[in-house]
Amino acid sequence: MYRSHYCGVVDTDLLDQTVTVSGWVNRRRDHGGVIFIDLRDREGVLQVVFDPDDATMFAQAERLRSEFVIKVTGRVRHRPEGTANDKLRTGQIEVLATELDVLNVAKTPPFPLDDDETGEDVRLKYRYIDLRRPEMAERLRLRAQVASALRRFMDDNGFLDIETPILTRSTPEGARDYLVPSRTYPGEFFALPQSPQLFKQLLMVAGMDRYYQFARCFRDEDLRADRQPEFTQLDIETSFQSMEEILEINEQMIRSVFKATLDVELPEPFPRMAYAEAMQRFGSDKPDLRIDMELVEIADLVADAEFKVFSGPAKSDDGRVVVLRVPGGAAEQGGLTRKQIDDYTAYVGRYGAKGLAYVKVNDAAAGRDGLQSPILKFLSDEAIAGVLERTAAESGDLLFFGADKAAVVNDAMGALRVKLGHDMGRVEGDWSPLWVVDWPMFEWDGRDNRWQALHHPFTAPVNQDPEALKNNPGEALSQAYDLVLNGVEVGGGSLRIHSPALQSAAFDVLGISEDEAREKFGFLLDALAYGAPPHGGIAYGLDRLVMLMAGASSIRDVIAFPKTQSASCLLTEAPGDAAPAQLRELGIKLRAKPAPADPADNETQAQ
Repeated sequence: MYRSHYCGVVDTDLLDQTVTVSGWVNRRRDHGGVIFIDLRDREGVLQVVFDPDDATMFAQAERLRSEFVIKVTGRVRHRPEGTANDKLRTGQIEVLATELDVLNVAKTPPFPLDDDETGEDVRLKYRYIDLRRPEMAERLRLRAQVASALRRFMDDNGFLDIETPILTRSTPEGARDYLVPSRTYPGEFFALPQSPQLFKQLLMVAGMDRYYQFARCFRDEDLRADRQPEFTQLDIETSFQSMEEILEINEQMIRSVFKATLDVELPEPFPRMAYAEAMQRFGSDKPDLRIDMELVEIADLVADAEFKVFSGPAKSDDGRVVVLRVPGGAAEQGGLTRKQIDDYTAYVGRYGAKGLAYVKVNDAAAGRDGLQSPILKFLSDEAIAGVLERTAAESGDLLFFGADKAAVVNDAMGALRVKLGHDMGRVEGDWSPLWVVDWPMFEWDGRDNRWQALHHPFTAPVNQDPEALKNNPGEALSQAYDLVLNGVEVGGGSLRIHSPALQSAAFDVLGISEDEAREKFGFLLDALAYGAPPHGGIAYGLDRLVMLMAGASSIRDVIAFPKTQSASCLLTEAPGDAAPAQLRELGIKLRAKPAPADPADNETQAQ
């Protein structure tokens, strides 16, 4: 028998009992002829004592080193007075060893397990060592607990766990597919699924009514901190439920998971906000409501300003001019320095902003005379008074201005708001869930001069009239909803189109011809024609959800074996070359390899 107990569960309830434990040597200490070993397994650390009275065993203990794998049998006893460790469950006791078996020796690890400064490239190359760290083990344990709690809720509420295919055909989902060449059909390819979207809709047509699965999904896209080329999502679909009913049962599920795993009570109900309001107030479709700063529209106040940087966007149909008030940002104590302002200027430049104008409010009551900024000379007294009034600026505040195309302003100022909130300690509260609803059905792509689905082509519009959808696509709202948690989108879904005529109209707006629709989605259109029920669903990014719950900064920290930001695996050195015989069998001839992508490009996107 290798163990009677895990190391981390041995406590005072087992005093004077004999236990057998196995694990890794976390640390070895030699104190005046008595050897202490901190033995570690996935449940925690246990102090083991080797007494010199047993010379043979003591000699073995002297040869132990970090990460040796050992089995110990011994008697549980109180630690000597004054040596207890109240931070550990095992901190009141120790095990006096009576037997020691060295199960395996170990090389010196490539990095100390208690070193938090080890670079991620080294941690990912030796991931099996990195996962021995208690912090990482706890994160994977939390992931398992979250998944288990989600499964229980789904099972208890009548959802069926049904698997969908991994090898399927390529369909447009907004990112590039991973293609798999077919040996049995030369020159043709499977695609790995970006999501089970179409299959779960077919399951609703089939009458399964309530479906879920933990689906592996694959997207060949540029990466950042919260993306991976392969990821796990909790995929859900249900029939004969309104949007209100779907949101309600999903809130119940999320609340139950937080209560079961973190003992956290989330609000009931979750607040809701229209997409248009979120963009107007926060410049983001996933606002973090814990940060008490908002964007204030001032285009009407500066439309006639001499400052073309402001007046140009203010008069443009696609322009926007906003102010972000930073409370205390200009205060003598705790305010921002000129260097910090320059750093924030460079930061918004990553999002396309050409600069970052600012005004320091030294004395709000003094009007123009109480302000400090190089742009004041370009603004009228009326404009200045209007800005101070709308922002409710107070003495010591700092006003940042964003003026450009609306998309640039939203991206840059929305990101600046979040960064300032964290940098200046203006994040209030631990958890802030939010439903973002009333999404536009389509958005115009000026580069390709065509409409694109803001979610996906199968999202149901509020107005179910096919002609109305085709005649006014820019005005159409969708029955879509995203769940945002602390400024991170953790789930997104919608009611689906269940009418063949309405689905064809959506394809028409997107410029998908009848022949193309038949080629790519013929099986879906056929299924809708055989009596599809009203249905809708949602998909949650399990990795993102656990990342937030674990307090991690990247989803790589809650995935056992993640890829890097350049989509490679340092552990297995994947991707790799295929053998010439394999390529011949698949009928594939390689061209010269293109230059590898610059990882710095992905790093920029991750900021």
